[in-house]
Amino acid sequence: MTAGERYERFMHLVRLGWDLHGLGVCASLVLPAGGEPVLEVRTAAGDPVRITVIRRYCGWVFTWRPWWARLWRRDRWVVAEADNAADIIMAEVNA
Repeated sequence: MTAGERYERFMHLVRLGWDLHGLGVCASLVLPAGGEPVLEVRTAAGDPVRITVIRRYCGWVFTWRPWWARLWRRDRWVVAEADNAADIIMAEVNA
């Protein structure tokens, strides 16, 4: 992954975090020393959910499923450019 792609991934997570903040959701940007950044939010039940952004054929998408779930449930992601991505993600993780 190039530096430009890393920057773009980071910017999508920051924008999502800000959109979630606008919905009244507490979100934390996690920047691990040896890995990729993730956005951590809490569900209505209090469980932590880690959201990451990956590149797909349609562009950048947010996903919060484990890697193995992404393999068999390819419909479980939200396009990062969607204006209502925060709404969709919170509805899905709280369902």
